Amino acid sequence: SGTLGSIDLTVAGRVIYREGEKLKSTLVRVDRPIMRIPSLAIHLNRGVNDGLKVNFQQHMSPVLASSIKNEMNSTTASAAGKQDKSKDNSPAILQQHPLLLDIVSKEIGIAVEDIVDFELQVCDTQPSAIGGAMDELVFSGRLDNLASCFASLKALTSSLDSLEDDDSVRVIAFFDHEECGSVSAQGAGSTIMMETVKRVTEAVDMGPGYHEKPYALVSCLQKSFVISADMAHALHPNYMGVHESQHGPQFHKGLVIKHNSNQRYATNAVTAALFRECGKRRGLPFQEFVVRSDMGCGSTIGPITAGLTGIRTIDVGMPQWSMHSVREVCGCDDVDYAVKHFIAFWEEVGSLSETLLDSVDLSA
Repeated sequence: SGTLGSIDLTVAGRVIYREGEKLKSTLVRVDRPIMRIPSLAIHLNRGVNDGLKVNFQQHMSPVLASSIKNEMNSTTASAAGKQDKSKDNSPAILQQHPLLLDIVSKEIGIAVEDIVDFELQVCDTQPSAIGGAMDELVFSGRLDNLASCFASLKALTSSLDSLEDDDSVRVIAFFDHEECGSVSAQGAGSTIMMETVKRVTEAVDMGPGYHEKPYALVSCLQKSFVISADMAHALHPNYMGVHESQHGPQFHKGLVIKHNSNQRYATNAVTAALFRECGKRRGLPFQEFVVRSDMGCGSTIGPITAGLTGIRTIDVGMPQWSMHSVREVCGCDDVDYAVKHFIAFWEEVGSLSETLLDSVDLSA
C-alpha cells in the first residue's frame, strides 16, 4: 500500500540453493536497509491530498541502487559477472538483478551461481517498539497477525503444567496466505487442519477397539473447538464514526469477540458463551464487535476452518489501529490478556462444554 513509501526496506524469505549434487533450502533476511519505494514529492503531485491513487505496476517498484554507483563498484560487478549459467540456474533467477543476487548469496554464505530459486518479500527494517507516554502501546509491523501467533504460542508453552489433568489435545496452527484467499497447500483452505486432526485421532490410544470405530474421527471433530485468532479494529479517535455506536473495541479492555450474521466471522451463541465463560472464571475482560450495517466486513480463516471441518469455531482478536499499514499499533495489556484468555480456554473449556451439552433437552 501507500504506507510502504519512503521507509527503509529489505528482503526476507526462502532460498533454494545447490550444494554439490543436492538442493537445499534456507531462510534469509538481509538485516540492513537495501531499498526504498520513494514517494513523489508533493510539489510534483499537487492532488495527493485529494486522495492517493497508486498504480502498483508503475508506482511501487523498489529502488535497489543507482545505476551509476553500481557500475562504479567494480567488486560487485565482478562478483555478479562470475555467474556460471551452465549450472542450470532457473530462468527466473537469471532475470533478477545481479546486485540483489550478490547481496542474498553473501547473506547466506554461498556463491551466487549456486542460487537456484527463491521466494523473497520486501519488508520493513524498523524494529518493533514499546511506545506511548505510559509505555502502553506496541508499535510494529505485521501485528496482523503475528501478535495472535505470539500470544497463542506463549499460551501453549505456558499451560504445559496443566496438561497432566487434561485428556484433550492442545494445538496451535499458523497458516500462510490468509490475506490472499487461503487457498494454497499451506493455507487454511487446504486439507492441513483435517489431516492433522485425523492423524492425531489415529495416534491417540483411547482403549481397545477405539480406532476401529467408524465414528472416532467424527466424535473428535464434534468435541473440538477452534479459536480463530485474528486482529480486530480498535475505536479510532480520529474516525469515531466508522464504528457501530455500541461496538467500539478499545485498547486495554481485553480480547474482542467478533460477530457477523453473514458468516464473515464463525462466532455463534454457543462458542461465544463458552469463550466468555472461560475468561470470566479467570477475571479477564472481553469486548464485542459488530461492523456497521452500512459497511462491508472483513473475514478470517474462521469460517473457512469451520466449513471444512465442522468444528465449533469462534472469531476473536486483539484491538489494533492501522491494520494493513506498514506500522500498526496495539495495546500492551491486550497481548497479556490474550495469552491469559487462551490459557483459560484450554484449561476450562472441557468442563464447560460438558455442562452445556448436558443441559440441552432433546426430549421435545
